[in-house]
Amino acid sequence: MPHLIGERIVLREYRMEDFPHLRRWVNDPDVTDNLSEIFLYPHSEAETEAFLKMMVHGTGESRGFVIAEKESLAYIGQIDLHRIDWINRKAVMGIVIGRKDMQNKGIGGEAIRLLQRFVFHTLNLNRLELEVYECNERAIRCYRKAGFREEGRLRQRVYRKGKYWDVLVMAVLKEEFEREESKRNPGAKSGA
Repeated sequence: MPHLIGERIVLREYRMEDFPHLRRWVNDPDVTDNLSEIFLYPHSEAETEAFLKMMVHGTGESRGFVIAEKESLAYIGQIDLHRIDWINRKAVMGIVIGRKDMQNKGIGGEAIRLLQRFVFHTLNLNRLELEVYECNERAIRCYRKAGFREEGRLRQRVYRKGKYWDVLVMAVLKEEFEREESKRNPGAKSGA
């Protein structure tokens, strides 16, 4: 598959040389604190290597991309699709900006828009969904800006930072994405 090229970033394939970059963030609580429960315990080098091999070889059910700098293709983070459902035309998105020096720069939003275009126009899925902790306000703002809407709350589902938090279920539909794309690019043809 070709790279997905944005203004500042590229979504590219996973490579084994991404291993040291994943190791830098995978046990860093500043990065993993708002990620799923699989990051509650330290990740061994073997676990990181197994994940990376699975993504490189495409042997798992998840598919995804490394978020990389446009010129150098250097690792910034990753954005993946989980639980792809070809019958109901939907998938679950997960994203992490692993390089702390690249956080809060709009990289996540750009990566999400590139992935949405791929999901809706190449894979022809109809729905992209995610779950996010209500305490992760920065991510929620980013998701809303990318067109995700809150569809529900799983009340007090996670325990973080000394208290229980809701988990927000958010999604964007193909028609919503295309409507926003046509507003951003009035001359662009839908689905292209």
